[in-house]
Amino acid sequence: MTEALHVVTGAFGYSGRWIAHRLLEKGVRVRTLTNAIGRDDPFDGRVEVHPIDFENHEALVESLRGAEVLYNTYWVRYNHHSRNFDHGIAVENTRKLFAAAAEAGVERIIHFSVAHPDKAPDWTYFRGKVAVEKILHESSHSYAILRPTVLFGGGRNVLINNIAWMLRKFPVFGVFGMGNYPIQPVHVKDVARVAVEQGELRENVTID
Repeated sequence: MTEALHVVTGAFGYSGRWIAHRLLEKGVRVRTLTNAIGRDDPFDGRVEVHPIDFENHEALVESLRGAEVLYNTYWVRYNHHSRNFDHGIAVENTRKLFAAAAEAGVERIIHFSVAHPDKAPDWTYFRGKVAVEKILHESSHSYAILRPTVLFGGGRNVLINNIAWMLRKFPVFGVFGMGNYPIQPVHVKDVARVAVEQGELRENVTID
């Protein structure tokens, strides 16, 4: 029997790395689409590496050809207009990725969004997340949209560690407004587990 192929964008990054690890543990063949060609390989060659070029539709389609599931963790954290990428460009790049996935015959997309993206429409980061969710809703893809809060664990606790460092170093920690901002961090391996579980299903769902 031919090994199932799943594609993970950014498997050398944070959340994508743990999705790829979990897929490999399950015996799934894994391919990553990444801009980090040449970065240290945490998988010792077990993950196929393809460059991700949103401007080359044919190459994008071929890099997705044969895959059953696409796990999309692609996004940009900040607007960098001088480097020609921002949240608006990220939306269009994601649209191109989904179109290529459809042409390549990918059966299901597991897309990483963010918790309550519609609560901050004035922020381009969140507005872009809403736009990408809308693209999936209106597509013919089978999909699961995952909306995690703050990720931690897996050796890359960047945001959590930054907050902890400030709490240790400064006598005062500023919080805007009334401070009524409950948030439940989620371990990156738990998110990876849910993502892989959803990759085995076909129902369209949004999971907060």
